[in-house]
Amino acid sequence: MPDHKPLIAKRLQGKSILVAGGGGIGNGLARRFAAEGANVVLGDMAVDAAEKTARDIRDHGGSAIAVELDGAVESSAAAAVSLACERFGGLDGLHINFASFVDQDPANGVLELPMTDFDETMRVNLRGYYLCTRAALPALLARESSSIVFTSSPAACKGEPVRVAYAIAKAGVEALMRHVAARYAERGLRSNCISPGATMHERLERELDDETKQFCYSLALIKSRLGRPDDIAAMSALLMSEEGSYITGQVIGVDGGVIMRR
Repeated sequence: MPDHKPLIAKRLQGKSILVAGGGGIGNGLARRFAAEGANVVLGDMAVDAAEKTARDIRDHGGSAIAVELDGAVESSAAAAVSLACERFGGLDGLHINFASFVDQDPANGVLELPMTDFDETMRVNLRGYYLCTRAALPALLARESSSIVFTSSPAACKGEPVRVAYAIAKAGVEALMRHVAARYAERGLRSNCISPGATMHERLERELDDETKQFCYSLALIKSRLGRPDDIAAMSALLMSEEGSYITGQVIGVDGGVIMRR
């Protein structure tokens, strides 16, 4: 696979951005925002891993701190927003990226999925996004221009025979995004979703077998490679920047052509 090094501008200089959810895509978001000049707060339940990423960003000249964040707990979301405001003087952007994947067994449809798994998926993947949005809105609205980005999924609109709870939650996230866009655009807040396809990062490279990787290749129109966290981060950086200031209410697929929208 050829090297892929994104061209980095400084479009986010001085902005304060909270990344809710680390890991492969979340770490990529944090690194990109910091490289473009933002002050980054990286929140994750695995706070030691988040701190490792934040420390690496600082070691490379960026500005980043980590915080323990359970996005499905209201007080935890509020504390992360408060930390961003206290440390960096406010909040300009929020990207909500965490997820529960308990609804992944292909044997389970609406008849078979245990209600405990359904409830956990809703708690994290929908209620958590709602709570983080509520926690951040006052700080975002205090800015003349701000942006919130939600990580969605092709599952929200694809119509699959599997992952019923996951799809319902992601469809709900897209509805939440449109509500925020419609209600707060006049106050300078933009709201969008990014819908990633198969996104390969270090852990998945180790864990996925060749058959699964080939299946991921088969889903997209672009066959030269799978998606990377850098691809998602580049789009989110645009949406956080003034260059993206006329984009709101959109679901943007960064999926190699898995879903083609109008």
